Amino acid sequence: MAALVIYKGRPALAEEREGRLELTLEGGERQRVRPKDVLFLHPGPASLGLKVPKGEEEAAWELLEGGTVSLRELAELVYGAYTPEAAYGAYLLAKAGERFVLEGERVRARTRAELQALEEAERKRAERERAFQEALERFRKGGFLPEDRPLLAEVEALAYGERRESRVLRALGLPEAPEAAHAFLLRLGLWKRENPHPRRLGLPLLPPDLPVPPLPEEARADLTPLPAFAIDDEGSEDPDDAVYAERVEGGFRLFVHVADVAALVAPGSPLDREALRRGANLYLPEGTVPMLPPAVTEALGLGLGEVSPALTFELWVSEEGEVLEERVYPSWVRVRRLTYREALEVAALEPLKELAEAFRARRLAAGALEIHLPEVKVRVEGEEVRITPLPPYASRIWVREAMLLAGYAAAHLALREGLPIPFATQEAPGRRVEGEGLAAMWEQRKALKRAQLKAVPAPHRGLGLPLYAQVTSPLRRYLDLVAHQQLRAWLKGERSLSQAEVLERVGAAEAVADLVREAERRSKLHRTLLYLMEEGYEGPGVLVERRGGQGVFLLPELGLSAQVALSGPLPLNAEVRLRFLEADLPGLEARFALV
Repeated sequence: MAALVIYKGRPALAEEREGRLELTLEGGERQRVRPKDVLFLHPGPASLGLKVPKGEEEAAWELLEGGTVSLRELAELVYGAYTPEAAYGAYLLAKAGERFVLEGERVRARTRAELQALEEAERKRAERERAFQEALERFRKGGFLPEDRPLLAEVEALAYGERRESRVLRALGLPEAPEAAHAFLLRLGLWKRENPHPRRLGLPLLPPDLPVPPLPEEARADLTPLPAFAIDDEGSEDPDDAVYAERVEGGFRLFVHVADVAALVAPGSPLDREALRRGANLYLPEGTVPMLPPAVTEALGLGLGEVSPALTFELWVSEEGEVLEERVYPSWVRVRRLTYREALEVAALEPLKELAEAFRARRLAAGALEIHLPEVKVRVEGEEVRITPLPPYASRIWVREAMLLAGYAAAHLALREGLPIPFATQEAPGRRVEGEGLAAMWEQRKALKRAQLKAVPAPHRGLGLPLYAQVTSPLRRYLDLVAHQQLRAWLKGERSLSQAEVLERVGAAEAVADLVREAERRSKLHRTLLYLMEEGYEGPGVLVERRGGQGVFLLPELGLSAQVALSGPLPLNAEVRLRFLEADLPGLEARFALV
């Protein structure tokens, strides 16, 4: 004889077999389970075609209010009998949790106060649902009220990547994705110019708030009588390198002064850990989010005070651009700040120009690649987006070659002294592109292998150097700071980080630095698209690649590439006029057409 039981919330017939129960489930499936896996309802005989009879639920509740009974007793009170159908009905009443509550194998009748609380909760739930549906209707019509903000905050959190689902978007039949949330907020007019990308990538948007120790008392070479020039773009706020070169017998003497950040930021200190967490400065059109507290830049930025502490790389370089000797030491320097344009007029920089040309020629002869694609600076000033092309001043080359010389010399010193530092490496490109103009540059960039930072030296083929380390931006990049920490430890005869410790920092810093670079790329594109949507655009575009009936054009005035339908044959490097049509701001895409 089969008994009636509940198994996983559904009725089943049970027969005992060798200490276990053999169940027959709805649909005829059979399964063996332990007795404790089921809830007993009726000893049988029973079937699964259960039709629950009408009963007196309310009368039974009034009789039992606040009391506890068995399922059998509840069945008898509600239905006047203890049959399989009545037992199942009693179970369903208790499971519904309205007047009765199933507690283990017994049933408790709720008190009147509990029922009133449930009714009030149901009333509020219904009110919330009504308000939700009314809000949805407003959203469908493109509007919202102040009381809708809590619902919209959920959508904003999704747009920022801080949650993965949205009841609002789901109810509206929209994808629960950050881009869809962004588009929805734009349609409502709640968002207009918001840049969600850094926050979506989980990056901090405020400077570190940590105490900065005073500069330690230590011996420093006094180089203040020598000129020194910090050359950068207009508006730069973190000058961390300065240069000066002079002619000497047989070649040049070059000074590359770098902000002595490691003097204040020791390995493992709170400042060091915070810089590692951030990886690098975050340069956004809206402003810079530094990896170190602003007080560090104020204390160490070259040229921000009358005299600045620096770590100086002093190099002797032959006429042919070969590094003959290097010295590294702490110093005091007096720095004059210049823009790249101003540097062209400074006669004292003539030896630097000659040295840069010699070292550049040496690198090119060793296989270095130079890719010159249009660059612009995108900044937000008030509510206005400004896009400024960066002129290819020759002074940019002078500074770049000086920085490469310092990095090459530092890597050479580290290798010679067995000092682990982050070495910058790059494999040779998959192919060398022959040709001229922007199209060749575009194609060559596509063929480049990604540069990598390692704890062991290897060639940097893109730069044409047998080994190289980035050491000239410790205010801006964490791994430059690590190189400085290692150099300071070596100079002072103290314990340096092991190769394993450097490698660990390389991995952690590179992971977050990738996010920083991606946030910068997306933010720059976001603001460029806003500029196009507000100002429109018609201007030159250069064809750099063909893709079927489409062409990829570079727009030098915008620092942007766009894929445009071609109306006929057009040679690479041809310049045409393009007109902006529309932008998908959440998708970070723009459409242009040939004029």
